[in-house]
Amino acid sequence: MAEEYDLVVIGTGPGGYVCAIRAAQLGQKVAVVEKRPTHGGTCLNVGCIPSKALLHASEMYEEAGHGMEDMGIKVSPELDLKAMMAYKNDGVSGNTDGVAYLLKKNKIDAYQGLGKIVAAGEVEITADDGKKQKIQSKAIVIATGSEVMELPGMTIDEKRIVSSTGALELGKVPKKMLVVGGGVIGLELGSVWRRLGTEVLVVEFLDRLIPGMDGEIAKNFQRILKKQGMKFKLGHKVTEAKANSKNVKVSIEPSKGGDAESQSFDVVLVSVGRRPHTDGLGLEELGVRKDNHGRIITDAGYQTNVAGIYAIGDVIAGPMLAHKAEDEGIAVAEILAGQKGHVNYDVIPNVIYTYPEVASVGKTEEELKEAGIEYNVGKFPFTANGRAKVNRTTDGFVKVLADKKTDRILGVHIIGPDAGNMIAEAAVIMEFGGSAEDLARTCHAHPTLTEAVKEAALAVDKRALHI
Repeated sequence: MAEEYDLVVIGTGPGGYVCAIRAAQLGQKVAVVEKRPTHGGTCLNVGCIPSKALLHASEMYEEAGHGMEDMGIKVSPELDLKAMMAYKNDGVSGNTDGVAYLLKKNKIDAYQGLGKIVAAGEVEITADDGKKQKIQSKAIVIATGSEVMELPGMTIDEKRIVSSTGALELGKVPKKMLVVGGGVIGLELGSVWRRLGTEVLVVEFLDRLIPGMDGEIAKNFQRILKKQGMKFKLGHKVTEAKANSKNVKVSIEPSKGGDAESQSFDVVLVSVGRRPHTDGLGLEELGVRKDNHGRIITDAGYQTNVAGIYAIGDVIAGPMLAHKAEDEGIAVAEILAGQKGHVNYDVIPNVIYTYPEVASVGKTEEELKEAGIEYNVGKFPFTANGRAKVNRTTDGFVKVLADKKTDRILGVHIIGPDAGNMIAEAAVIMEFGGSAEDLARTCHAHPTLTEAVKEAALAVDKRALHI
Protein backbone atom coordinates (compact mmCIF):
# COMPACT_ATOMS: atom_id res chain seq x y z
CA MET A 1 0.00 0.00 0.00
CA ALA A 2 1.32 3.46 -0.97
CA GLU A 3 2.59 5.73 1.80
CA GLU A 4 0.16 8.58 2.54
CA TYR A 5 1.13 12.17 3.33
CA ASP A 6 -0.49 15.51 3.98
CA LEU A 7 1.95 17.15 1.57
CA VAL A 8 4.40 16.01 -1.09
CA VAL A 9 6.80 18.58 -2.52
CA ILE A 10 8.46 17.83 -5.85
CA GLY A 11 11.82 19.58 -5.94
CA THR A 12 14.06 20.55 -3.03
CA GLY A 13 15.45 23.88 -4.16
CA PRO A 14 15.02 26.90 -1.85
CA GLY A 15 11.27 27.02 -2.46
CA GLY A 16 10.67 23.30 -2.12
CA TYR A 17 12.68 22.47 0.96
CA VAL A 18 11.52 25.59 2.81
CA CYS A 19 7.91 24.74 1.95
CA ALA A 20 8.40 21.22 3.31
CA ILE A 21 10.04 22.44 6.53
CA ARG A 22 7.31 25.01 7.21
CA ALA A 23 4.59 22.43 6.61
CA ALA A 24 6.32 20.03 9.01
CA GLN A 25 6.55 22.80 11.62
CA LEU A 26 2.77 23.16 11.28
CA GLY A 27 2.22 19.48 12.08
CA GLN A 28 1.86 18.10 8.57
CA LYS A 29 3.20 14.71 7.48
CA VAL A 30 5.54 15.68 4.64
CA ALA A 31 7.64 14.06 1.92
CA VAL A 32 9.93 15.54 -0.72
CA VAL A 33 10.96 14.14 -4.08
CA GLU A 34 14.29 15.20 -5.61
CA LYS A 35 15.90 14.00 -8.85
CA ARG A 36 19.42 15.09 -7.83
CA PRO A 37 21.48 13.03 -5.39
CA THR A 38 21.77 16.18 -3.26
CA HIS A 39 19.16 18.70 -2.12
CA GLY A 40 19.16 22.44 -2.73
CA GLY A 41 18.19 22.57 -6.39
CA THR A 42 19.97 24.71 -8.96
CA CYS A 43 20.62 27.41 -6.36
CA LEU A 44 22.77 25.42 -3.96
CA ASN A 45 24.26 22.96 -6.44
CA VAL A 46 25.05 24.90 -9.63
CA GLY A 47 23.74 28.43 -9.11
CA CYS A 48 23.59 30.94 -6.28
CA ILE A 49 26.00 29.31 -3.84
CA PRO A 50 28.88 28.18 -6.09
CA SER A 51 28.76 31.42 -8.09
CA LYS A 52 28.98 33.49 -4.91
CA ALA A 53 31.91 31.39 -3.73
CA LEU A 54 33.81 32.15 -6.94
CA LEU A 55 32.76 35.80 -6.87
CA HIS A 56 34.14 36.13 -3.35
CA ALA A 57 37.37 34.24 -4.10
CA SER A 58 38.04 36.11 -7.34
CA GLU A 59 37.38 39.43 -5.62
CA MET A 60 39.93 38.55 -2.93
CA TYR A 61 42.42 37.57 -5.64
CA GLU A 62 41.98 40.85 -7.49
CA GLU A 63 42.15 42.86 -4.27
CA ALA A 64 45.38 41.14 -3.29
CA GLY A 65 46.89 41.86 -6.68
CA HIS A 66 45.78 45.44 -7.12
CA GLY A 67 44.36 47.02 -3.98
CA MET A 68 46.36 46.04 -0.95
CA GLU A 69 49.68 47.76 -1.60
CA ASP A 70 48.05 51.18 -1.14
CA MET A 71 47.04 50.03 2.35
CA GLY A 72 50.58 49.04 3.23
CA ILE A 73 50.20 45.34 2.48
CA LYS A 74 52.61 43.96 -0.10
CA VAL A 75 51.61 40.62 -1.59
CA SER A 76 52.08 38.85 -4.92
CA PRO A 77 49.09 36.53 -5.32
CA GLU A 78 49.40 33.33 -7.30
CA LEU A 79 46.25 31.74 -8.67
CA ASP A 80 45.62 28.07 -7.89
CA LEU A 81 42.41 27.51 -9.84
CA LYS A 82 42.12 23.88 -8.76
CA ALA A 83 42.20 24.91 -5.09
CA MET A 84 39.71 27.72 -5.75
CA MET A 85 37.31 25.22 -7.30
CA ALA A 86 37.78 22.91 -4.31
CA TYR A 87 36.94 25.82 -2.00
CA LYS A 88 33.79 26.41 -4.03
CA ASN A 89 32.83 22.73 -3.93
CA ASP A 90 33.32 22.58 -0.16
CA GLY A 91 30.88 25.48 0.21
CA VAL A 92 28.34 23.69 -1.96
CA SER A 93 28.66 20.45 0.03
CA GLY A 94 28.28 22.27 3.32
CA ASN A 95 25.04 23.85 2.17
CA THR A 96 23.50 20.78 0.54
CA ASP A 97 24.41 18.63 3.55
CA GLY A 98 22.77 21.26 5.72
CA VAL A 99 19.49 20.93 3.83
CA ALA A 100 19.57 17.14 4.19
CA TYR A 101 20.06 17.61 7.94
CA LEU A 102 17.13 20.05 8.18
CA LEU A 103 14.81 17.66 6.35
CA LYS A 104 15.78 14.83 8.67
CA LYS A 105 15.49 17.05 11.74
CA ASN A 106 11.92 17.94 10.76
CA LYS A 107 11.02 14.27 10.13
CA ILE A 108 10.45 14.81 6.42
CA ASP A 109 10.71 11.70 4.22
CA ALA A 110 13.05 12.27 1.28
CA TYR A 111 12.68 10.24 -1.94
CA GLN A 112 15.43 10.37 -4.59
CA GLY A 113 14.23 10.08 -8.17
CA LEU A 114 12.04 11.67 -10.83
CA GLY A 115 8.62 12.64 -9.56
CA LYS A 116 5.55 12.48 -11.80
CA ILE A 117 2.00 13.32 -10.81
CA VAL A 118 -0.02 10.43 -12.20
CA ALA A 119 -3.31 11.55 -10.65
CA ALA A 120 -4.54 14.18 -8.25
CA GLY A 121 -3.09 13.07 -4.92
CA GLU A 122 -0.68 10.50 -6.34
CA VAL A 123 3.02 10.83 -7.22
CA GLU A 124 5.09 8.19 -9.00
CA ILE A 125 8.83 8.20 -8.27
CA THR A 126 11.30 6.67 -10.72
CA ALA A 127 14.69 5.98 -9.15
CA ASP A 128 17.97 6.09 -11.08
CA ASP A 129 17.89 2.30 -11.46
CA GLY A 130 14.43 2.48 -13.06
CA LYS A 131 12.50 1.15 -10.09
CA LYS A 132 9.17 2.86 -9.50
CA GLN A 133 7.07 3.48 -6.42
CA LYS A 134 3.98 5.54 -5.68
CA ILE A 135 3.09 7.74 -2.73
CA GLN A 136 -0.17 9.50 -2.00
CA SER A 137 -0.85 12.95 -0.63
CA LYS A 138 -3.69 15.33 0.15
CA ALA A 139 -1.69 18.13 -1.52
CA ILE A 140 1.17 18.25 -4.01
CA VAL A 141 3.44 21.28 -4.48
CA ILE A 142 5.47 21.60 -7.67
CA ALA A 143 8.77 23.35 -6.93
CA THR A 144 10.93 22.07 -9.79
CA GLY A 145 12.55 25.41 -10.62
CA SER A 146 13.97 26.43 -13.97
CA GLU A 147 16.56 25.42 -16.55
CA VAL A 148 18.89 27.17 -18.96
CA MET A 149 17.44 28.59 -22.16
CA GLU A 150 19.41 27.72 -25.28
CA LEU A 151 19.76 29.71 -28.48
CA PRO A 152 19.53 28.44 -32.05
CA GLY A 153 22.88 28.25 -33.78
CA MET A 154 24.86 27.23 -30.71
CA THR A 155 24.99 23.88 -28.93
CA ILE A 156 25.94 23.92 -25.27
CA ASP A 157 28.61 21.27 -24.60
CA GLU A 158 29.70 22.66 -21.18
CA LYS A 159 33.31 22.70 -22.39
CA ARG A 160 33.70 25.53 -24.89
CA ILE A 161 30.08 26.62 -25.27
CA VAL A 162 28.86 26.64 -21.70
CA SER A 163 25.85 27.51 -19.59
CA SER A 164 26.24 28.89 -16.09
CA THR A 165 26.87 25.29 -14.95
CA GLY A 166 29.88 24.87 -17.19
CA ALA A 167 31.17 28.36 -16.41
CA LEU A 168 31.46 27.29 -12.76
CA GLU A 169 33.66 24.31 -13.64
CA LEU A 170 36.25 25.56 -16.15
CA GLY A 171 39.57 23.78 -15.71
CA LYS A 172 41.72 26.74 -16.75
CA VAL A 173 41.39 30.48 -17.14
CA PRO A 174 40.36 31.25 -20.73
CA LYS A 175 42.17 34.02 -22.59
CA LYS A 176 38.98 35.29 -24.23
CA MET A 177 35.37 34.74 -23.19
CA LEU A 178 32.17 35.82 -24.91
CA VAL A 179 29.15 36.33 -22.67
CA VAL A 180 25.91 36.10 -24.63
CA GLY A 181 23.36 38.16 -22.70
CA GLY A 182 23.82 41.19 -20.45
CA GLY A 183 21.75 39.85 -17.57
CA VAL A 184 22.58 38.99 -13.97
CA ILE A 185 24.14 35.55 -14.54
CA GLY A 186 26.33 36.65 -17.43
CA LEU A 187 27.65 39.72 -15.64
CA GLU A 188 28.35 37.86 -12.41
CA LEU A 189 30.22 34.98 -14.04
CA GLY A 190 31.87 37.29 -16.55
CA SER A 191 33.16 39.27 -13.55
CA VAL A 192 34.64 36.13 -12.00
CA TRP A 193 36.72 35.24 -15.04
CA ARG A 194 37.71 38.83 -15.81
CA ARG A 195 39.20 39.12 -12.32
CA LEU A 196 41.15 35.93 -12.89
CA GLY A 197 42.66 37.28 -16.12
CA THR A 198 40.16 36.64 -18.93
CA GLU A 199 39.35 39.21 -21.60
CA VAL A 200 35.52 39.36 -21.45
CA LEU A 201 33.13 40.67 -24.12
CA VAL A 202 29.40 40.92 -23.34
CA VAL A 203 26.98 40.92 -26.27
CA GLU A 204 23.44 42.08 -25.41
CA PHE A 205 20.50 42.18 -27.83
CA LEU A 206 19.03 45.30 -26.23
CA ASP A 207 20.70 48.70 -26.05
CA ARG A 208 21.16 48.47 -22.26
CA LEU A 209 22.12 46.03 -19.52
CA ILE A 210 19.68 44.33 -17.13
CA PRO A 211 16.20 45.07 -18.53
CA GLY A 212 13.94 46.10 -15.65
CA MET A 213 16.73 47.74 -13.66
CA ASP A 214 16.44 51.46 -12.92
CA GLY A 215 17.88 53.18 -16.00
CA GLU A 216 20.24 55.50 -14.13
CA ILE A 217 21.64 52.61 -12.12
CA ALA A 218 22.10 50.50 -15.28
CA LYS A 219 24.01 53.30 -17.02
CA ASN A 220 26.39 53.74 -14.09
CA PHE A 221 26.73 49.98 -13.66
CA GLN A 222 27.94 49.58 -17.24
CA ARG A 223 30.35 52.50 -16.85
CA ILE A 224 31.92 50.93 -13.75
CA LEU A 225 32.21 47.46 -15.32
CA LYS A 226 33.77 48.99 -18.44
CA LYS A 227 36.28 50.85 -16.26
CA GLN A 228 37.18 47.49 -14.69
CA GLY A 229 37.99 46.07 -18.13
CA MET A 230 34.80 44.36 -19.28
CA LYS A 231 33.86 45.10 -22.91
CA PHE A 232 30.35 45.48 -24.29
CA LYS A 233 28.49 45.26 -27.58
CA LEU A 234 24.96 46.45 -26.87
CA GLY A 235 22.26 46.29 -29.52
CA HIS A 236 23.91 43.20 -31.03
CA LYS A 237 23.12 39.51 -31.26
CA VAL A 238 25.09 36.30 -31.67
CA THR A 239 23.68 34.38 -34.62
CA GLU A 240 26.04 31.42 -34.59
CA ALA A 241 28.73 29.82 -32.45
CA LYS A 242 30.66 26.77 -33.63
CA ALA A 243 33.19 25.04 -31.41
CA ASN A 244 36.28 23.19 -32.59
CA SER A 245 39.21 21.67 -30.71
CA LYS A 246 40.91 25.05 -30.23
CA ASN A 247 38.22 27.73 -29.90
CA VAL A 248 34.72 28.88 -30.77
CA LYS A 249 34.05 30.86 -33.94
CA VAL A 250 31.23 33.33 -33.44
CA SER A 251 29.13 35.49 -35.74
CA ILE A 252 27.89 38.80 -34.27
CA GLU A 253 25.60 41.29 -35.97
CA PRO A 254 23.51 44.34 -35.03
CA SER A 255 20.11 43.48 -33.52
CA LYS A 256 18.33 45.69 -36.04
CA GLY A 257 20.16 44.18 -38.98
CA GLY A 258 23.46 44.90 -40.63
CA ASP A 259 26.79 43.37 -41.51
CA ALA A 260 27.95 40.45 -39.40
CA GLU A 261 31.44 40.18 -37.94
CA SER A 262 33.34 37.05 -37.03
CA GLN A 263 35.40 36.58 -33.87
CA SER A 264 37.01 33.67 -32.04
CA PHE A 265 36.83 32.96 -28.30
CA ASP A 266 38.18 30.27 -26.01
CA VAL A 267 34.83 29.99 -24.20
CA VAL A 268 31.32 31.21 -24.96
CA LEU A 269 28.92 31.58 -22.01
CA VAL A 270 25.26 31.44 -23.05
CA SER A 271 23.27 33.35 -20.44
CA VAL A 272 20.08 34.56 -22.09
CA GLY A 273 17.72 33.54 -19.31
CA ARG A 274 15.98 30.52 -17.87
CA ARG A 275 12.69 28.76 -18.50
CA PRO A 276 10.36 26.88 -16.13
CA HIS A 277 11.29 23.22 -15.73
CA THR A 278 8.04 21.28 -15.93
CA ASP A 279 8.91 18.42 -18.32
CA GLY A 280 8.02 14.92 -17.20
CA LEU A 281 5.70 15.98 -14.38
CA GLY A 282 2.58 14.68 -16.11
CA LEU A 283 0.94 18.10 -16.23
CA GLU A 284 -0.33 17.78 -19.78
CA GLU A 285 -2.09 14.49 -19.03
CA LEU A 286 -3.71 16.03 -15.95
CA GLY A 287 -4.79 19.17 -17.79
CA VAL A 288 -2.78 21.58 -15.62
CA ARG A 289 -2.89 24.95 -17.36
CA LYS A 290 0.20 26.96 -18.38
CA ASP A 291 0.65 30.42 -19.87
CA ASN A 292 2.38 31.21 -23.16
CA HIS A 293 5.75 31.33 -21.39
CA GLY A 294 5.38 27.76 -20.12
CA ARG A 295 4.70 28.89 -16.56
CA ILE A 296 2.10 27.06 -14.47
CA ILE A 297 -0.98 29.19 -13.85
CA THR A 298 -2.10 29.39 -10.23
CA ASP A 299 -4.69 31.29 -8.21
CA ALA A 300 -3.92 33.63 -5.29
CA GLY A 301 -3.41 30.57 -3.07
CA TYR A 302 -0.89 28.96 -5.47
CA GLN A 303 -3.35 26.24 -6.51
CA THR A 304 -3.52 25.19 -10.15
CA ASN A 305 -6.77 24.54 -12.00
CA VAL A 306 -6.52 20.93 -10.78
CA ALA A 307 -7.60 20.67 -7.15
CA GLY A 308 -4.85 19.60 -4.76
CA ILE A 309 -1.97 20.53 -7.07
CA TYR A 310 -0.01 23.69 -6.23
CA ALA A 311 3.06 25.40 -7.69
CA ILE A 312 5.67 27.90 -6.47
CA GLY A 313 8.96 29.49 -7.49
CA ASP A 314 10.41 29.60 -10.97
CA VAL A 315 7.63 27.49 -12.49
CA ILE A 316 5.06 30.26 -11.91
CA ALA A 317 4.95 33.94 -12.83
CA GLY A 318 7.24 36.45 -11.19
CA PRO A 319 10.98 36.99 -10.80
CA MET A 320 13.11 33.85 -10.79
CA LEU A 321 14.65 34.48 -7.38
CA ALA A 322 15.41 31.98 -4.63
CA HIS A 323 14.02 34.20 -1.87
CA LYS A 324 10.79 34.76 -3.81
CA ALA A 325 10.40 30.97 -4.04
CA GLU A 326 11.13 30.59 -0.32
CA ASP A 327 8.43 33.08 0.65
CA GLU A 328 5.95 31.36 -1.66
CA GLY A 329 6.85 28.01 -0.13
CA ILE A 330 6.14 29.35 3.34
CA ALA A 331 2.88 30.95 2.16
CA VAL A 332 1.49 27.81 0.53
CA ALA A 333 2.43 25.67 3.56
CA GLU A 334 0.56 28.06 5.82
CA ILE A 335 -2.44 28.19 3.47
CA LEU A 336 -2.62 24.38 3.47
CA ALA A 337 -2.58 24.47 7.28
CA GLY A 338 -5.53 26.88 7.34
CA GLN A 339 -3.50 30.02 7.97
CA LYS A 340 -3.28 33.25 5.94
CA GLY A 341 -0.06 32.78 4.01
CA HIS A 342 0.87 35.82 1.92
CA VAL A 343 3.71 37.25 -0.21
CA ASN A 344 4.10 40.98 -0.80
CA TYR A 345 5.36 41.06 -4.39
CA ASP A 346 5.95 44.82 -4.20
CA VAL A 347 8.77 44.27 -1.72
CA ILE A 348 11.03 41.59 -3.16
CA PRO A 349 14.68 42.69 -3.27
CA ASN A 350 16.92 41.90 -6.21
CA VAL A 351 20.73 41.75 -6.01
CA ILE A 352 23.56 41.43 -8.54
CA TYR A 353 26.70 40.17 -6.78
CA THR A 354 29.33 41.79 -8.95
CA TYR A 355 31.68 44.41 -7.52
CA PRO A 356 30.24 46.84 -6.80
CA GLU A 357 27.00 45.08 -5.97
CA VAL A 358 23.70 46.31 -7.33
CA ALA A 359 20.54 45.96 -5.26
CA SER A 360 16.99 47.21 -5.59
CA VAL A 361 13.54 46.87 -4.11
CA GLY A 362 10.27 48.37 -5.29
CA LYS A 363 9.65 50.56 -8.32
CA THR A 364 12.11 52.13 -10.74
CA GLU A 365 11.81 55.69 -11.98
CA GLU A 366 10.69 54.37 -15.36
CA GLU A 367 7.89 52.34 -13.78
CA LEU A 368 6.67 55.30 -11.72
CA LYS A 369 6.63 57.57 -14.79
CA GLU A 370 4.74 54.98 -16.81
CA ALA A 371 2.16 54.63 -14.03
CA GLY A 372 1.76 58.41 -13.77
CA ILE A 373 2.83 58.49 -10.11
CA GLU A 374 4.43 61.72 -8.94
CA TYR A 375 7.54 61.15 -6.85
CA ASN A 376 10.56 62.78 -5.28
CA VAL A 377 14.13 61.51 -5.64
CA GLY A 378 16.92 61.50 -3.07
CA LYS A 379 20.45 60.43 -4.02
CA PHE A 380 23.70 60.16 -2.12
CA PRO A 381 27.10 59.04 -3.52
CA PHE A 382 29.51 56.77 -1.70
CA THR A 383 32.27 59.28 -2.50
CA ALA A 384 30.75 61.35 0.34
CA ASN A 385 30.49 58.47 2.82
CA GLY A 386 33.28 58.39 5.43
CA ARG A 387 33.52 54.60 5.70
CA ALA A 388 33.54 54.14 1.92
CA LYS A 389 36.33 56.72 1.64
CA VAL A 390 38.68 54.99 4.06
CA ASN A 391 37.80 51.59 2.59
CA ARG A 392 38.51 52.92 -0.92
CA THR A 393 35.11 51.64 -2.09
CA THR A 394 33.55 54.85 -3.36
CA ASP A 395 31.98 53.69 -6.64
CA GLY A 396 28.20 54.06 -6.76
CA PHE A 397 25.33 55.72 -4.92
CA VAL A 398 22.01 55.21 -3.13
CA LYS A 399 18.74 56.36 -4.66
CA VAL A 400 15.43 56.66 -2.78
CA LEU A 401 12.11 57.20 -4.58
CA ALA A 402 9.21 58.48 -2.46
CA ASP A 403 5.62 59.40 -3.23
CA LYS A 404 5.38 63.16 -3.76
CA LYS A 405 2.19 63.49 -1.70
CA THR A 406 2.57 60.93 1.08
CA ASP A 407 6.39 60.56 1.24
CA ARG A 408 5.92 56.77 1.34
CA ILE A 409 8.99 54.99 -0.04
CA LEU A 410 8.19 53.41 -3.41
CA GLY A 411 11.63 52.15 -4.40
CA VAL A 412 15.25 52.05 -3.31
CA HIS A 413 18.19 51.38 -5.63
CA ILE A 414 21.80 50.94 -4.57
CA ILE A 415 24.96 50.44 -6.57
CA GLY A 416 27.95 50.20 -4.29
CA PRO A 417 29.85 48.13 -1.71
CA ASP A 418 27.72 45.62 0.22
CA ALA A 419 24.54 46.79 -1.52
CA GLY A 420 23.00 43.31 -1.17
CA ASN A 421 23.01 43.60 2.61
CA MET A 422 22.05 47.27 2.76
CA ILE A 423 18.91 46.76 0.67
CA ALA A 424 17.38 44.79 3.56
CA GLU A 425 16.70 47.91 5.63
CA ALA A 426 14.86 49.42 2.66
CA ALA A 427 12.76 46.27 2.30
CA VAL A 428 11.86 46.31 5.99
CA ILE A 429 10.73 49.93 6.03
CA MET A 430 8.76 49.44 2.80
CA GLU A 431 7.06 46.35 4.23
CA PHE A 432 5.70 48.54 7.01
CA GLY A 433 4.71 51.36 4.64
CA GLY A 434 7.41 53.68 5.93
CA SER A 435 8.27 57.11 4.55
CA ALA A 436 11.53 58.72 3.52
CA GLU A 437 11.17 60.85 6.65
CA ASP A 438 10.96 57.69 8.80
CA LEU A 439 14.15 56.37 7.25
CA ALA A 440 15.91 59.73 7.52
CA ARG A 441 15.08 60.03 11.24
CA THR A 442 16.28 56.50 12.06
CA CYS A 443 19.66 56.69 13.79
CA HIS A 444 22.38 54.92 11.80
CA ALA A 445 25.71 53.88 13.32
CA HIS A 446 28.79 55.85 12.34
CA PRO A 447 30.97 55.18 10.48
CA THR A 448 29.04 52.73 8.29
CA LEU A 449 28.11 52.38 4.66
CA THR A 450 24.43 52.40 5.67
CA GLU A 451 24.69 56.11 6.48
CA ALA A 452 24.51 56.60 2.71
CA VAL A 453 20.98 55.15 2.81
CA LYS A 454 19.98 57.62 5.53
CA GLU A 455 21.53 60.50 3.58
CA ALA A 456 19.64 59.51 0.42
CA ALA A 457 16.42 59.56 2.44
CA LEU A 458 17.35 63.03 3.74
CA ALA A 459 18.04 64.09 0.16
CA VAL A 460 14.41 63.34 -0.76
CA ASP A 461 13.59 66.50 1.21
CA LYS A 462 16.78 68.21 -0.08
CA ARG A 463 18.48 68.18 3.32
CA ALA A 464 21.36 65.72 2.99
CA LEU A 465 24.06 66.69 5.48
CA HIS A 466 27.33 65.46 4.04
CA ILE A 467 27.19 66.74 0.47
